[in-house]
Amino acid sequence: MKKLTLALALLASPFIATGADMSAGADNFYRSETVTLDKVSFDTRYGIKVAGNLFIPEGMDRSTAQPAIIVGHPMGAVKEQSSNLYAQKLAEQGFVTLAIDLPFWGESGGDARNAVLPDLYAEAFSAAVDFMGTRPFVDRERIGVLGICGSGSFVISAAKLDPRMRAIATVSMYDMGGANRNALNHSQTLEQRKAIIAEAAEQRYVEFLGGETRYTSGTVHELAADTHPIQREFYDFYRTARGEYTPQDTRAALTTHPTLSSNVKFMNFYPFNDIETISPRPMLFITGDQAHSKEFSEEAFKLAGQPKELYWVPGAGHVDLYDRTDLIPFDKLATFFAEHLAAN
Repeated sequence: MKKLTLALALLASPFIATGADMSAGADNFYRSETVTLDKVSFDTRYGIKVAGNLFIPEGMDRSTAQPAIIVGHPMGAVKEQSSNLYAQKLAEQGFVTLAIDLPFWGESGGDARNAVLPDLYAEAFSAAVDFMGTRPFVDRERIGVLGICGSGSFVISAAKLDPRMRAIATVSMYDMGGANRNALNHSQTLEQRKAIIAEAAEQRYVEFLGGETRYTSGTVHELAADTHPIQREFYDFYRTARGEYTPQDTRAALTTHPTLSSNVKFMNFYPFNDIETISPRPMLFITGDQAHSKEFSEEAFKLAGQPKELYWVPGAGHVDLYDRTDLIPFDKLATFFAEHLAAN
C-alpha cells in the first residue's frame, strides 16, 4: 500500500461520509441486552494507564471463578471499533471479556498520542491479564486473548512471553512488522523501506525542536477515482457511519493515523519469530478467503506449533470481519475458547 504522509495543518476539516455498506449484518456499535458494561483502567508495568470495557454476562455467579477473554482492536482503531462487538458477543456465550485500548490510543494513556511502540502494545495485553487474573470472579488459569487485525500480531508477541495466556486467537490478522517492512505481497523494495526510515528519522529533528507532528498511513479521508480498492475497503468502515469513531481527546483528522516518526518502530517488529514456542497452547487463525491480508494468517499458521487451526470464512474480505455479524464466526470462537479454557 502506498504510504500517505499527512501534515496536521492539512487535516483541519476531513470529509466524513454518512453513507455506508451495512450489508451482511454490519453492526459495529452493537449493544447487548444480556451483558453488563463496566469501565475499567489499570496500569502497565511501565506506568501507562490502559483503559478497557469489561463485559460480564447478566446473572453470572460472581462467587465462582469464570473463564475470561481479552480482546484487542485493529491497529489505529480503538476499542469502540470492532473489539467491543467481539467482546459482547463472546460475553453472551458466558465469558467475562475485556476490550482494551492500546497505549497511546483511545482512552488509554501515553503522552505521545498515536505513537507506535509494539513492545508496549504487547505489554498492555499482559497488564490486562494482571488485571483480569486478580478479579475474584475470573479464573486466572483460564484466560484467553483475541487480537483483531494488527492486535493479532500484538497478542502473538505477548503470548510468546506470557504463558498465562492459555488460548490465542486472531481475526483478519496483520503482521504489522512484515506489512511495514515489505508491504502486502512483498511489494515494497529495500530502497523504498530505507527512504521511509530516512524520512522518519529527519522528522525526529523537527519534533525535537518543537515543530509540527506529522502522521502517516491510516485511512484516507476522501475517495478519488484512483483510490486503491484496499483503501476503499478501510474507508467504508473508518470514514462512514458504519464504524467512524473519534475519541474525546483527538480529532477525526487524526484517527487511524500513527505518527510518522514512530511508525518505523514496526520495521523492527518480528512477531512470528519463535511463534512455535507458544505450543502446546492452542492457536486459532481466522481470515476471510477474500482478505487482502490472508498472507499473514497463512504464514503464522505455517510457523506455529501444534495445536493450531487456520479457519477460512468464505466470501469474507479483511474489513468484513470487523463488524459483519452474518460473516464473523462467533460460534467458532466461542467453541475454541470453551474447549481450551475449560476447567480442569
